Amino acid sequence: MQNNQKITDEDLAQIHEACPVHDLLSRLGDKWSMLIIVALAKTENNCLRFSELQREVSGISQRMLSSTLKNFERDGIVTRHLYPEVPPRVEYILTERGLNFLVPVKALVDWMVSEWPNIEASRQSYDNKI
Repeated sequence: MQNNQKITDEDLAQIHEACPVHDLLSRLGDKWSMLIIVALAKTENNCLRFSELQREVSGISQRMLSSTLKNFERDGIVTRHLYPEVPPRVEYILTERGLNFLVPVKALVDWMVSEWPNIEASRQSYDNKI
């Protein structure tokens, strides 16, 4: 879709009907998923232990982190490596698919950074009308 094209109701209906797309968008677009991906991307080797991820993603529960990482592993976005040590050490590493996902994530972050002053101005204008 070109930048000047609009999303139609038909487009939205097709997206909603295409369950795999809807499922993946809801999974990758949620608050925790983006923060986990960014946390892994910030490391030199795109790899963190579970406890390190939990510290990096402030506010996430152990259950939510575990669930999100399992879904990422299932989708091939991260790999889980268990080291046979006592206590066991588990690391999560972005896969090639996960690294490729960083391209649209970076574009989204760049857009948010560039538009933030305008968004703040729009919010202020809106709030002043109320």
